[in-house]
Amino acid sequence: MADQSQTEKYSAESDAVRTHLSILQAVIQRMAGNSASCKIWCILMVVVMLLLSGRKDMPLAFIPAVLFLFLDTYYLALERAFRGSYNAFVRKLHEGEVALSDLYVVRPRGRIGRRFAQSLSSSAIWPFYNVLVVLIWLVWKLA
Repeated sequence: MADQSQTEKYSAESDAVRTHLSILQAVIQRMAGNSASCKIWCILMVVVMLLLSGRKDMPLAFIPAVLFLFLDTYYLALERAFRGSYNAFVRKLHEGEVALSDLYVVRPRGRIGRRFAQSLSSSAIWPFYNVLVVLIWLVWKLA
């Protein structure tokens, strides 16, 4: 009986398939929200550090910028990995190859380290953090 359920194919109308896709979409949305939160918290922490520090301590504002750069990049890498998992599942669904073993495992597709390196050079990361670092430097030099 267990062998039969492993080989049973699932269609797009299946509640299990819909639930699986909903879970993947929720994870992707959560990673995107975390990435946006990183940017908001980064700005807040940098501004507070610039306001509370004297001219001598202003370079400390680079620390949260760098830390949030890496955290934001990690969330973007996870988001991309889960999007890859979502796309692979949908591809299997269209090919009629979705089995029970595909439904109850939600994990990122691919290596996070490689995706992290790709995400580090993303246009969703560098423009924001480059501008922030330049602004920190300008405030420090002009203060």
